[in-house]
Amino acid sequence: MKKENKMREIKIEKVVLSVGGTGEELEKGIKLLKLLTGKNPAKMISRKRIPTWSVRPGLVVGAVITLRKGTEEILKRMLVSINNVLKKKQISENNFSFGIKEYIEIPGVEYQREIGIRGFDVTLVFKRCGKRTGIKKIKKGKIPKKQRISREEIIKFMEDHFQTEFK
Repeated sequence: MKKENKMREIKIEKVVLSVGGTGEELEKGIKLLKLLTGKNPAKMISRKRIPTWSVRPGLVVGAVITLRKGTEEILKRMLVSINNVLKKKQISENNFSFGIKEYIEIPGVEYQREIGIRGFDVTLVFKRCGKRTGIKKIKKGKIPKKQRISREEIIKFMEDHFQTEFK
């Protein structure tokens, strides 16, 4: 019998919840992320000027929360809100993203009057053992192409662990 290589095993590195907007809309988005996770989000600051959107450098334009522990439970709730159906074009190398149009579709979350109807984005990042060698500062190594996670591997992982359908 041939054993499966543990170094080839795919793991969930992190789940990132993000919301965008400016002014009052962003404040509602920050309240939403606090409601869903119980943690304070990091604010994203613009670096460029975009006159058509009234964006200037130094303006807060988004908020992000990165979850590294307890990701499977949150991910299951987020996938239920989109009926466990994803498109293949949402998947790229090592990660995939999807949007939730209304937070009230998530099971266990009730409508909040001060937030209103808002949506947000969910990004799921995968990794294999040995990824840290390419990230660390001292004695940094190169990660070979075979260590990256392809679309097909992500699809198989999601179908096996979360019963997700892909169109």
